[in-house]
Amino acid sequence: MKAQHERHENQILKAENQKLRAENNRYKEALGNATCPNCGGPAALGEMSFDEQHLRIENARLREEIDRISGIAAKYVGKPLSSFPHLTPRSLDLGFTNLGTQSGFVGEMYGGCDLIRSISGPSEADKPMIVELAVAAMEEFLRMAQAGDPLWTDQVLNEDEYLRTFPRGIGPLGLRSEASRESTVVIMNHVNLVEILMDNQWSSVFCGIVSRAMTIEVLSTGVAGNYNGALQVMTAEFQVPSPLVPTRENYFVRYCKQHSDGTWAVVDVSLDNLRPSPTSKCRRRPSGCLIQELPNGYSKVIWVEHVEVDDRSVHNIYKPLVNSGLAFGAKRWVATLDRQCERLASSMANNIPAGDLCVITSPEGRKSMLKLAERMVTSFCTGVGASTAHAWTTLSATGSDDVRVMTRKSMDDPGRPPGIVLSAATSFWIPVPPRRIFDFLRDENSRSEWDILSNGGLVQEMAHIANGRDPGNCVSLLRVNSANSSQSNMLVLQESCTDSTGSYVIYAPVDIVAMNMVLSGGDPDYVALLPSGFAILPDGPGLNGGGILEVGSGGSLLTVAFQILVDSVPTAKLSLGSVATVNSLIKCTVERIKAAVMTDNASCR
Repeated sequence: MKAQHERHENQILKAENQKLRAENNRYKEALGNATCPNCGGPAALGEMSFDEQHLRIENARLREEIDRISGIAAKYVGKPLSSFPHLTPRSLDLGFTNLGTQSGFVGEMYGGCDLIRSISGPSEADKPMIVELAVAAMEEFLRMAQAGDPLWTDQVLNEDEYLRTFPRGIGPLGLRSEASRESTVVIMNHVNLVEILMDNQWSSVFCGIVSRAMTIEVLSTGVAGNYNGALQVMTAEFQVPSPLVPTRENYFVRYCKQHSDGTWAVVDVSLDNLRPSPTSKCRRRPSGCLIQELPNGYSKVIWVEHVEVDDRSVHNIYKPLVNSGLAFGAKRWVATLDRQCERLASSMANNIPAGDLCVITSPEGRKSMLKLAERMVTSFCTGVGASTAHAWTTLSATGSDDVRVMTRKSMDDPGRPPGIVLSAATSFWIPVPPRRIFDFLRDENSRSEWDILSNGGLVQEMAHIANGRDPGNCVSLLRVNSANSSQSNMLVLQESCTDSTGSYVIYAPVDIVAMNMVLSGGDPDYVALLPSGFAILPDGPGLNGGGILEVGSGGSLLTVAFQILVDSVPTAKLSLGSVATVNSLIKCTVERIKAAVMTDNASCR
C-alpha cells in the first residue's frame, strides 16, 4: 500500500512538473518576443520588471482568447439559418394553445403556473445551439437597430419589409407581433450601462417593468476582464403596474458583444423551444440595446423591442395602451433608463449646497434617504402588478370584484414590520390627463383632499431631494400635523417620478426615530416600510394639435395600491373584517381622487 501511495504521488509530481515546464517554455517564448515600451524595439530581460513581464504574457494570452472566440463567432455570422439544421422555424415552434377569453384578475388566471421557478439550466446538448442562436440573433438585432426606411417608418416596423429582409427569421410567426425602436442620450458611460444590463442590477433599475428575473446559467463570463462575449441563460417576468394586465414570462439567452467600431450590443432571444410550455404566451425575438460611447460620460442608446404575444387576456381599458406598444415597448424601456440614470447621477452628487439639505444633516444622510426611497419604490412595484412571484394569495371573499386584496405573512424581514400584511389594488380609467393627476397627487398641499389617513391635518415638506430634470422627479420627507391634539404627528417618505410613458407617486409612513437615524447617514436597510401609492399611465397614444402621436394627451389609467399591517402576529388568521376595512379604504380614496381631479379638470377647461 505504501508503494502504491508513493507511485501515485510520483505521478502527480510528474504531471505538475510537465505543467511547470510548459509554462516556463511559454514564458521564455513570450520574453523572447518582448518589445521596449518606449522605442518598440526588442527588449532585454533586465529592461522589464517581473510584474511587467507577467502582465505582457497575460495580455498575449487574452488576445489569443479574443481571437479564438471571434473566430468561432465569424463562422456563423452572415450565414443563413439554413446553415444551422437545428435552428429551423419548425424546431422553434412554441406550441401555443388557443386560450379562451378568461375573466377575473390575471393573478388568479396564472396562479397555477410559475414558468420562472420551474425552469432548470440547459443541457450540454443544448448549449451549442444556444451559442449559434445568440450569434444569429446579434446579427439580426444590429440590422434592426441600424436600418432606416423602408424597414422602419417613424420608428414603426414595416412587417412586410421585415419578412423580406429576414425571410425565415428566428422562430415561428403567428402570434400578434409587437415591434418598436427608440433612441436617446443618457447620463451614464457605456461601461456602467453594460454592467447594469449584464448584472442582476437590471431588474432593480427597471423595477417598474421587470417584476422578477433570474440568471439560470452563465455560459460565458466574457474576456479581457469585461462582458465582451458574455452569454447568460435567463428568465424574466415583465409587467405593467396594474393587476388587469397579464405579465409576460420569457426564457431567453442574453448575449453581450463589443464591436469593431467600439459600440456595445446586448441582445435577448427566446429559448422557449428548449422548454416548451402550453401556458407560454410571449416570446422575445431579437431585442436589446445598442450603446455608443459619447464624450463627458454620456452614451447614446438605441433600444429595440420585438416580441410575439398572445395578449387576449388584457382588460379592455388597457388594450389601447398595450396594442400601441407603449406598455411594453422600447419607448418605455428608454424612458425608464433615462430617468434612472438621472436618479443615479443625483444620488452620487456631492456638490449640494448646504442650504438645500433642510433637515438632512449631511451628504451621507442624503444618500441614505435616497437608498431608502429606492427600496420603497421597488417594494411597491413588486406588489402592484399581476405577478404571482411574491407569495401573495388572492382572497375570494372580498365582497367586491374590482379590488384585488391579497395577504402575506411577513417574518424575519428587517425591511418590513412583522405580522400579516394586506395589500389592495384597483385600476380604473379617468378622463383627466396623466400630468394633471400626477401633479395633484404629489403636491403636499392637496394631500388632505384624498389621504384618509392624514385625518385632514396640515402636511408640511421637511426635506426635498430633486433627482431629475423634471421638477416632479423628487424624494420628499413630509410631516403630517394631526388636526387632533391628542394624536402624535406622523412622518411620510414620498417619491414621485415621471417620464414620457408613465408616472408614480409612492409613499410610506416611517418611524420618527428610525428616520432620524437615516437622516444622519445611518443604514436604511433596517427601516420597516409598507409602501402605498399610485401608478399613472396614459390610456393610449393621443394626437396633439399638429396631428402627431404623443403620450398622455387624453385620459389616464390610474392604479391605486395600499399595503397595511393588519395584525402584528404572523401566525394569526386574517379576519373578513380586516379585508372589508382595507377594501372600504381603497374605494373611499378612489372616490375622493375622482371628485377632486374631475372638479380641478373642469375648472382648468
